[in-house]
Amino acid sequence: MDWKYRWKNGYRPSRDEAVKNPHLLDESQFENDHDRKLAEETARKHLGVPAPTLDEEKSILPHAAWPNESV
Repeated sequence: MDWKYRWKNGYRPSRDEAVKNPHLLDESQFENDHDRKLAEETARKHLGVPAPTLDEEKSILPHAAWPNESV
């Protein structure tokens, strides 16, 4: 498969690097944010890496109440 975008650091990232890094592609090649987002999603599919979710930063564990606090 021929790849038409430039990678951010000049080389194809490993899957581990791709998971940790929110931006895989060189920003200067896009005219708007929408095109960049679509290309980033395509790049993640190309590498076999899941796309980040909107709630990725939120904790999945429930927050416990303080001992003297009523629930």
